[in-house]
Amino acid sequence: MQLFVIQRILGILLVIFSFTMLPPVFIGWIYNDLSLTPFIKGFLLVFIIGITMWFPVRNRKRELRLREGFLIVVLFWAVLGVSGSAPLIFSQELQISFVDAVFESISALTTTGATVIVGLDELPKSILFYRQQLQWLGGMGIIVLAVAILPMLGIGGIQLYRAEAPGPVKDSKLTPRIKGTAKLLWIIYFAFTVLCAIAYYFAGMTPFDAISHSFSTIAIGGFSTHDASMGYFSSHAIQFVAVVFMILSGANFSLHFLAWRSLSLKPYQVDSEFRVYVYLLIVLTFITLGYLYLTHTYGTLSESYFHAIFQVVSIATTTGFTTTDYSHWPGFLPILLLFASFVGGCAGSTGGGMKVIRVLLLFKQGWREIARLIHPNARIVIKLNKKRVDRDIIQAVWGFFSIYIAVFIVFMLMLMAVGMDQVTAFSAVAATLNNLGPGLGSVSENFKDIGDFSKWLLCFSMLLGRLEIFTLLVILTPAFWRK
Repeated sequence: MQLFVIQRILGILLVIFSFTMLPPVFIGWIYNDLSLTPFIKGFLLVFIIGITMWFPVRNRKRELRLREGFLIVVLFWAVLGVSGSAPLIFSQELQISFVDAVFESISALTTTGATVIVGLDELPKSILFYRQQLQWLGGMGIIVLAVAILPMLGIGGIQLYRAEAPGPVKDSKLTPRIKGTAKLLWIIYFAFTVLCAIAYYFAGMTPFDAISHSFSTIAIGGFSTHDASMGYFSSHAIQFVAVVFMILSGANFSLHFLAWRSLSLKPYQVDSEFRVYVYLLIVLTFITLGYLYLTHTYGTLSESYFHAIFQVVSIATTTGFTTTDYSHWPGFLPILLLFASFVGGCAGSTGGGMKVIRVLLLFKQGWREIARLIHPNARIVIKLNKKRVDRDIIQAVWGFFSIYIAVFIVFMLMLMAVGMDQVTAFSAVAATLNNLGPGLGSVSENFKDIGDFSKWLLCFSMLLGRLEIFTLLVILTPAFWRK
């Protein structure tokens, strides 16, 4: 294991990350909120730590193996979560504990959107902007950004990209060079953010709210600058903009590139995962709308429709915005939406969950087994986009699913062991492991009142969800550390 090389890269990345604490200073200066000191202190602390790590090993440059790539990604997200909490700890307005600050920082960077902060409407603009910015940076993955702009690292970027990129298929590159692929993804990501901010502004948001919410919308994060989330605005136009960009951000970003390059919608039409993704959202919307209307939860069909489509898209894509407290909806609807977050977005999106492609492959595999019972001698292959799926991919999907369920059960039992009720424990693990945000029971609004042990456990759950379980668990196995 090339530990000095890993230390050098981690130091560089921390130095770069420290500069992300400076834009909130500018925001604070514009709005004269006088909350600049926490960000200046945070910048200096993280910058000095990064320089201290990098300088002694600055000349250690070697090609990384995939093992080192996994370790760098895991260490970076863990260290980043702690480092990102520095301005929150230094803030006099928040007055929150170390564990709460780390929880908020990790929740933002992993685009989970679970919060321990209340009273957002009274907080300084600099702190609000910082939370939104952390989500935006975490959305496409800071490691992918680093691979795109840091040839100074002197490493093969494919090792970091494979460890960071979501989804079961890690090697689908849009350009011959991995650095070009990472740059291209960030250009699309940035373009969507700009378009979303402009759309929010024309829909009625202030410039600050428009930019802030575009960050969390495109990142599928769910943080808001208001306690009432999107319900604060009471605007169907704003809800419509949010729904459109949540759907786009929950789709594979490679499809957006292919559609732009060909100036055609065909890439969406021929992609099996995208079709299932859209069909699922439509079916869930109709079920939710029908049940809300039949139970007279809202006064009119129109009101039921807007609440239904917004909550379905937000929860199913694991964004986590709300216009109402869906946990109080009648019957099975809260659990239905929570289960939808297990599917999540498409592979290659900023969404969480298990990913649509994995669920689709599991369904196809199950259907094949039923068909083989009827026709024992038949040779039935699984196809995706009219191409045969390799057996190794199917096995990897089943492996991911089994580990996912095992982790979920263990975490839920651990939360219940420290006194959390069943509904809260189930939804808290689902909300963090799926990078969703809002849960049910005691965590339907925020995670402020749960114990410190539960917060640390859920921080680990958020990291597992963001790194798709295997990336984090692989470094905990003895085989990983053997030569």
